[in-house]
Amino acid sequence: MVTLYRERAAAETLYELRRHPDATRYTLLAAFCVQRKAEVIDSLVDLLLLVIHRIEAKAEKRVGKQYLEEVKKVEGKPRLLYQVAEAALDHPEQTIRTGIFPVLSEEKCKAIVKEYKAKGDYQEQVYQTMRSSYRDHYRRMVPLIVNMLEVHSNNVLHRPVIEALEILKRFAHVPGPYYPADERIPLHGVVRPMWRDQVMEKDKEGEMRVRRVNYELCVLDTLRDKLRCRELWVAGADKYRNPDDDLPKDFEVKREQYYEALGQPREAEDFVITLRQQMMSALDSFNRALPRLAPKVELTQKKGSSWIKVSPLEAQDEPQNLGKLKAEIGRRWAMTSLLDILKEADLRIGFTQHFKSAATRESLEREIVQKRLLLCLYGMGTNTGLKRISMGDHGQSYQELLYTRRRFIRTEHLRQAIIDVANAIFRVRQPHIWGEGTTTCASDSKQFGAWDQNLMTEWHLRLGGKGVMIYWHVEKHATCIYSQLKTCSSSEVAAMIKGVLRHCTEMTIEKQFVDTHGQNAVALGFCHLLGFQLMPRLKNICAQ
Repeated sequence: MVTLYRERAAAETLYELRRHPDATRYTLLAAFCVQRKAEVIDSLVDLLLLVIHRIEAKAEKRVGKQYLEEVKKVEGKPRLLYQVAEAALDHPEQTIRTGIFPVLSEEKCKAIVKEYKAKGDYQEQVYQTMRSSYRDHYRRMVPLIVNMLEVHSNNVLHRPVIEALEILKRFAHVPGPYYPADERIPLHGVVRPMWRDQVMEKDKEGEMRVRRVNYELCVLDTLRDKLRCRELWVAGADKYRNPDDDLPKDFEVKREQYYEALGQPREAEDFVITLRQQMMSALDSFNRALPRLAPKVELTQKKGSSWIKVSPLEAQDEPQNLGKLKAEIGRRWAMTSLLDILKEADLRIGFTQHFKSAATRESLEREIVQKRLLLCLYGMGTNTGLKRISMGDHGQSYQELLYTRRRFIRTEHLRQAIIDVANAIFRVRQPHIWGEGTTTCASDSKQFGAWDQNLMTEWHLRLGGKGVMIYWHVEKHATCIYSQLKTCSSSEVAAMIKGVLRHCTEMTIEKQFVDTHGQNAVALGFCHLLGFQLMPRLKNICAQ
């Protein structure tokens, strides 16, 4: 109900809102503000997590680049150690310069020492780089975002993080490099053990004090980890809301029924034993089948980036009747308009029935609304635009199309229409031509350019350029069953799972194919629990 009121408020102009009675106007505005506030809080949390991640990622990249430039790896250290030991045994009375340096030069000794030191203090260098970056730049903005968020936890174990955030807010405008000596500063569960020495410092009097900048950085790093795994939640947010609200209220009462519906055992040990047996059976089957795959799959003796070789499949011959089929389609429907296809699909399926007005009543005839909806969908789907569509010879003005777009077309309506079209395609396919119903689906993302003023626009590090990403789920015979908008930096794994769970078509997905970016260890675990197989096309298969 709140969502419906919010959509009505978003579809109306200020003039139309002011014309409502007070009770109606305040209800619409309250619903709009409540949901918009949750979206703003979610955006603030996303921004905070992105900034914290950027501090650590940039520090690791900068330190790694410095070490690659300064430290040269010394090859053959076991052989050099053998030569040094042999020289020392043959000439025990000689000095290092006359006995050892002829075998292992002084320059190589310095290089070995430098390489060893580099391995030891890498994390310390990363932390120091993070500290300087946070102190000189990010500290001006990050505490302001933290002060706007009200963070809570339902677990007593994470109470130290909540106390640490309260301390950060309380001393945000208090000058000084250290916290007061009489202030109890929580360290356990907040500061990583390897960073403990960086946080605790001796002041001028020789007393151990907590360094504020270092402690703030540790608190932010822990806050990011806890928010991402929902151990902490933010009041008023939607995406980062209280995780207890996501569970059924009767979970404890109907635990047996829910476990039975999920097909999972109550005891963790039984689940692990069953999973281990399945894994060993799959590995044994793979081990028996691998020799029969030669020469398509080859395991070489060379360990490294290319010790597993997979040959591509040979291209199949083109079906004999495919050319004739294309020629006949071109003869019958040589110049069929895409708008005609859209209209014919609606006449057969009736997907425009899902597009309802956000208002309480509709005064326009449904035939007029149907015509305007098809023109709007065609203009938006082909990126032609409503203004150019309105110039056609169909009797609909730009203002009328704009009114229809604002009042009738919403995300959930489009998803229902897509479901109807996809299900109609599945039903009309003839099995002797297309085969039986498919249970496999592939998903991937495509980048689209967007204006800089769009808040979702991001720079893509791998593909380059600014824009947004559209993540598609396409079944085996090239029918798109789900699509969603995502940012360039958001997880493709989460988008993949979301599409499998929410496509709502008649198709049953048993196998989901993704590329390297659409899988990780967590995704494989969740897909197993959700009852479908994740089939990744691994680019770096040797490292998996």
